[in-house]
Amino acid sequence: MKVSIIIPWYNTEWLAQKNLPAVLAAARNSKNNVLEIIIVDDGSSDASASVIKDKFPAIKLIRHKINRGFSASVNTGVRASKGKLICLLNSDVIPQVDFLKPVFIHFENPKVFAVSLNEEGAFGWAKGVFEEGFINHLPGPKSASSHRTFWVSGGSGVFRRKTWMELGGMDEKLLSPFYWEDLDLCYRAAKRGYDLIWEPGAKVVHDHERSMQSVSSDLLQRIRERNQLLFIWKNLTSTRFIRKHISGLIRRVVSHPGYLRIVIMALAKIGPVLKARVKETKEAKISDELIFSRFF
Repeated sequence: MKVSIIIPWYNTEWLAQKNLPAVLAAARNSKNNVLEIIIVDDGSSDASASVIKDKFPAIKLIRHKINRGFSASVNTGVRASKGKLICLLNSDVIPQVDFLKPVFIHFENPKVFAVSLNEEGAFGWAKGVFEEGFINHLPGPKSASSHRTFWVSGGSGVFRRKTWMELGGMDEKLLSPFYWEDLDLCYRAAKRGYDLIWEPGAKVVHDHERSMQSVSSDLLQRIRERNQLLFIWKNLTSTRFIRKHISGLIRRVVSHPGYLRIVIMALAKIGPVLKARVKETKEAKISDELIFSRFF
């Protein structure tokens, strides 16, 4: 299966010379089966686009005229791609020279939607939890063998393009500019019966360079919490879980009145949420309970 590497990019000019040579080296390794590298520049105000264009002509560069957010950049890249598999790498991720070789065996199973890469020094597979009325995820331990995972990161993961397109890609209308969009995509896939795998042999290094320096940490946290609510309201279809969520939401607002601001932010998108919820309820093949039971 041929692979399209897609890298969303925004105001990280300094990472081009640091990380792109390693991506190109991996692409030249025939074991990785890389067809193309696509960078989607999301309206950068620095010299990112000119540096990439001048220094790395082998990379296909797509430019957004304005900043549209992470999920929009990824969706743009996927639509332009030609590979049967999509490898998403953040601009601060450095792949090993043969990092894709171990993932192909998983995609021989048509029910596998995505495979998470192994970020060295970080956690392994992800454990999905539903507690106190909220969906969250915890890091699972590293292991020598592949493992089921709750989600596959949009910053270091490989996805089946056909299934991606059937799912409609990342939800840029609801979850922009960032956070929870990869969790949302993976959860929708899981509800339709697809599998998500973490592969320890697919090694990358994630330097976690902060690319959103112009955004305050307080705003980042509010967006993260808002999108957590939007994710729950859109995807959680179990009546029992919804009741627990409502109770948990009330407790959280009473205990932390400032959280009401987050609820109001989420309610501003209640129309699109309810519309998307109808679709998810209709197309889900397995229950929320079954998904979380896999991680007990």
